[in-house]
Amino acid sequence: MKRCKHSIEKFLFSFIIVFFAAFIGESFTSVGVMSEWYKSVKPGIAPPDHVFPVVWTILYVLIALSLYFAWTKESHLSGSSLLKLFGANLILNASWSIFFFGLKNPLASLVTLIVLWVSIISLIILTYRINKTSSYLLIPYLLWVSFAGILNLIVLGNLS
Repeated sequence: MKRCKHSIEKFLFSFIIVFFAAFIGESFTSVGVMSEWYKSVKPGIAPPDHVFPVVWTILYVLIALSLYFAWTKESHLSGSSLLKLFGANLILNASWSIFFFGLKNPLASLVTLIVLWVSIISLIILTYRINKTSSYLLIPYLLWVSFAGILNLIVLGNLS
């Protein structure tokens, strides 16, 4: 019975921490998307604005599930590394929105995105060793962030 309680706590924590990061990022994104600055730099290949919250909600659910599945299978030794890497990833994720939409700094956001991309690859590798399902759940996240990188590059190129 005790194990079940810990699983429920890990499940709730996984979702709370991931959606806390989502909330921080979204607080900058929702205002930024409406700004004249963003409207002037938005690439033509960018999906309509209403697509982003839907995609990101799905991705955040997948990230939370990935954390949960890996965390419940991890050994004591790998658990600390797992939580630190997911934590760093979530900080980078929220930071991108702060740099891009909050500070209107496509260069800083691109650098952040590159480090975020590396952290996603690292998470995929780490979680693959712990729980393959957890690893596979992160692939859409990697693909979407890669697409975001292309959009970020276009914005940066248009401003140069």
